[in-house]
Amino acid sequence: MQPQDVAQRPASPSPTGPVVDVEQAEAALVEHYPRLVRLAYLVLPPSTGRGRRVLTAHALTQRALPRGNRTPAPVVPTQSTGRDGDPGYALVRLQVLRTALEAGLPLTRKAWPRRAQLPPLLPQVWGLKLFPRSGGADELALDQRLSTLSGPARAAYALRGLERLEDDAVRKVLAAAGVADPDGALLEADGIPAQYGLLDSPEFDPCSLQARPTDLMRRRQHLKAALAAGAALLVCGALLGLPGGGWGPDGAAAPPYARNASAQAALDPAKLTRVSPAAWRSSARTDFSVWPARGDLTGDTALLRRALAVWARPGGTVQVSATPGTPSGGPAGPPQLLYAGTVDAARVVILYDGWRVARYAEPKDGTQGAALDFARVDGAGRAESSAVVLGRSDGNVRYLTAPWVEKAGGRDLRKPGSGAMDLALTDGVTAPLASPVLRSGGCTSWRVLQLTDGTGKRLLTDLGELVPARLTSGRPGSPREVSGAEALRTWKPYACSLGTLRSAGVRVVNAWAFNKQRLPDASEAGGAGYAAWVCTRAETWRGGGARVLAQFHTPGGTHGAVAAKAENVPACGARDPHVLAGVLWKSGAGDWYLLAAGSRETASIRVKGGVSGSARGSLLTVPAERGARAELKGTLRDGRSVGGLR
Repeated sequence: MQPQDVAQRPASPSPTGPVVDVEQAEAALVEHYPRLVRLAYLVLPPSTGRGRRVLTAHALTQRALPRGNRTPAPVVPTQSTGRDGDPGYALVRLQVLRTALEAGLPLTRKAWPRRAQLPPLLPQVWGLKLFPRSGGADELALDQRLSTLSGPARAAYALRGLERLEDDAVRKVLAAAGVADPDGALLEADGIPAQYGLLDSPEFDPCSLQARPTDLMRRRQHLKAALAAGAALLVCGALLGLPGGGWGPDGAAAPPYARNASAQAALDPAKLTRVSPAAWRSSARTDFSVWPARGDLTGDTALLRRALAVWARPGGTVQVSATPGTPSGGPAGPPQLLYAGTVDAARVVILYDGWRVARYAEPKDGTQGAALDFARVDGAGRAESSAVVLGRSDGNVRYLTAPWVEKAGGRDLRKPGSGAMDLALTDGVTAPLASPVLRSGGCTSWRVLQLTDGTGKRLLTDLGELVPARLTSGRPGSPREVSGAEALRTWKPYACSLGTLRSAGVRVVNAWAFNKQRLPDASEAGGAGYAAWVCTRAETWRGGGARVLAQFHTPGGTHGAVAAKAENVPACGARDPHVLAGVLWKSGAGDWYLLAAGSRETASIRVKGGVSGSARGSLLTVPAERGARAELKGTLRDGRSVGGLR
């Protein structure tokens, strides 16, 4: 393990630093998106107009992620309560600044234009012009003064005022962004009064917009021309089309490529397996195999035929998705019907073939734009087969629950004391619930589904897939449902870390508070008290790809800091319920320490490298220098060795 800095006081981020992976950069971009868009808007040339500046600022910010999923340096990360000191934020801020400066470069005949210099294709709103709300006279005057500056000077002014960076830090960021003369940019920016408070006004906020129509007469002329071209295209298509072509009775399915008895049986709606509504009460199994068929369209033979045909041979226009490790081929025989009905603006069919759940959805006004989703559910028990996702729209998600579910509710995992909000259940379908994976902006809440049945309560969370992930807490090997007050408090600081598990085929995520540690110099730190060490382990449906995070949470902190992470390791799991991690921490008095903790069965810990020391027991506190790198080793009570998570 190689530690990174963890400070209580924010420090100015540097444009260079440890390598960060795309997940860390994405988390920083999502959390600080409004600030990054505002920075891009201030740096872009005002001569392009307010409308294009808004669209360009959003486009540049959304393209700021690194191109490759780079492996992070094996160091202990910075402990910070904000964006300062976050290498992920520094990386995306530098990319936003660099491309915003490129957008202001003049076009020449000698070189191809860069992507940032071209008008953005997205986001666009048909028939509307979007621009920030107008500020007062002071904001207008400042905008006019900024328009007289060069791009690097505007960037220097924005970094000073918006990011609160000192001049030395501004020089470093500008140099990293490709500015040839950072000192000249700072000197030019000195010519504008330091009215930095005005930069937070709506005049410079590309995320708070007002809309006006475009040129209506010109738009009408363009629409007539487009209709004429479309009619001509339809005529040509009809003349060139072959007999028997088109969508036909199978909707969005591709032409049949094979005909045999098994394949035909799998495509016959009359042979779908339908389970009795009371079967689950007497069955030895409680999983998807005992779900009855529900929904208002279970008798729509044409819809069921289209769903089966598209599953067997999806056409080129069908959007197909599958969780990692899930084949998307057709069923071997007639599958089981779980649901067929109308969900918001779509017709939805849910099918089960014994080890996969498939969801077919088509718009209510036709089959164009059909979607097909798959998820593995082999080995699912009562808890994992409690719900499937019916649909997502308008930032919400609807679930179809198991027949044994008696009550449904929504709960904010970030507010354990707020209680659960009841969700109406209609034939097993829940009312809409805010989905955490569809939200925008910072992670201020994390809504989860709470289900109650005869065995108790359990929490499930939407991670952008067909089957929600189950949440548990406790020691590996004997986890418990997240239902009590202690388990809910354990999850509170780490709820937002679930965002890193989207679309990973996660089956269950367990949070284990494996130790707590008294912080050194607690009196100087204002009575900082004890920090919590929690290990979260995400198991997948495919077995491999388990993800482990060791997180460190100081008293009063909003979120836990990721001290170490690993993939495909047994640590923190039922096979090896042990973990060891460390972090560099800065006290309120300005002193740096290496803090390390292992599970309770750890007999001793030693550290070597940039920091040296040892301690008996499962906790270690050693004075250190900022940026020190070290390697942790531990010994368990049974004599086995354990290395630091990395």
